[in-house]
Amino acid sequence: MVITTSFSIQTRGNTDIIDITSHVCEKIEGSGVSGGVVNISVAGSTAGITTIEYEPGVLQDLKDAFDRIAPKKISYAHDARWGDGNGFSHVRSALLGTSASFPFASGQPLLGTWQQIVLIDFDNRQRNREVIVQLVGE
Repeated sequence: MVITTSFSIQTRGNTDIIDITSHVCEKIEGSGVSGGVVNISVAGSTAGITTIEYEPGVLQDLKDAFDRIAPKKISYAHDARWGDGNGFSHVRSALLGTSASFPFASGQPLLGTWQQIVLIDFDNRQRNREVIVQLVGE
């Protein structure tokens, strides 16, 4: 059985990290599917999905790492072509990836004790993001 659903979430942009674990759990619980694999994907090329321990120190560490890897204030060919100033956000999204998959059982994703599913919005402005949750299981 394959079930595809989604939810929307408002972001602030600028490497905004949002814990979406509870949203994903609600979609799994409401699906009627007891076990399988869940894929979480954000529609767009300036955001990403991953897991992290959602605590202030590691959240700041992750933001700082992205600032070192793909700084905001350097020249990007995308910005020269489109003039929207978000070339860094496209690079960050491509490096992180826009989706992640996890096994689930008994209506819950099988995550570690300190592991939360997060959406990271890298764009240079706030956005309303659509997150697609696709369940494959029985």
